[in-house]
Amino acid sequence: MAVKIRLKRIGMKKHPFYRVVVTDERTPRDGRFIEEIGTYDPMQQPAVIKIDNEKAIAWMKNGAQPSDTVRALLKKTGAIEG
Repeated sequence: MAVKIRLKRIGMKKHPFYRVVVTDERTPRDGRFIEEIGTYDPMQQPAVIKIDNEKAIAWMKNGAQPSDTVRALLKKTGAIEG
């Protein structure tokens, strides 16, 4: 089972809000997930990023691969080196 760290959209139309979740890569974008590790609100100025860095690092050590967008968010929060 390949595990990914990716965004799950929960916002309304034209008002995106995302949860950062750990999930099996075969599940749909807004489907079932293993664990929620944070949120991302791009509508705020500046964008609000709240991610539990310890959980993200632990999942990556266990083999979870972040998506490109989540990788950029983790670099901004300092969870991974740029």
